[in-house]
Amino acid sequence: MDKIAVAYKEKMKELSMFSLICSCFNPRLQKNLDAKTDFMEVKPINKRASGQAFEVILKPPSPVSDVAHSIASPPKKRDISLEDIQKKLEAAEDRRKSQEAQVLRALAEKREHERDVLFKAMEENNNFSRMAEEKLIFKMEQNSENRRAHMAAMLERLHEKEQRAAVVRRNKELREELTA
Repeated sequence: MDKIAVAYKEKMKELSMFSLICSCFNPRLQKNLDAKTDFMEVKPINKRASGQAFEVILKPPSPVSDVAHSIASPPKKRDISLEDIQKKLEAAEDRRKSQEAQVLRALAEKREHERDVLFKAMEENNNFSRMAEEKLIFKMEQNSENRRAHMAAMLERLHEKEQRAAVVRRNKELREELTA
């Protein structure tokens, strides 16, 4: 339980005020609410039907405080030499050139991809045109064969009708000769 209290004190040092108040609702830590920390004191005032109320008392920092709680001073600026500036400028130039080369590579890859897509589309279009032309030629040949076959059948029937008509005329003439 002592470990939990120590961890709770450390957590209270790190948390903001809102997080601290929200963490007070944790049932495992309810008995530690009256505990005093180095910089604040949290006391429950009274329990109401609508919720709980807390009093948070902040203590002024003591003159002897931990180094971890002190505000860090800004880093001291060191003198920058001309060589350092030149190195930084050269590094920046190298980064700019490498970024430019990377952009150019990406553009070249994009153009290559566009060229491949366009070539593939043209090839598919040519294949489609060739297939459509072959299909059209096949249909036209089939239609002309069907037309020739239909014409030949019609001529055959016409020829048969003429033969039948000739037979009927001959029979009629024979009948007329016999009756006459």
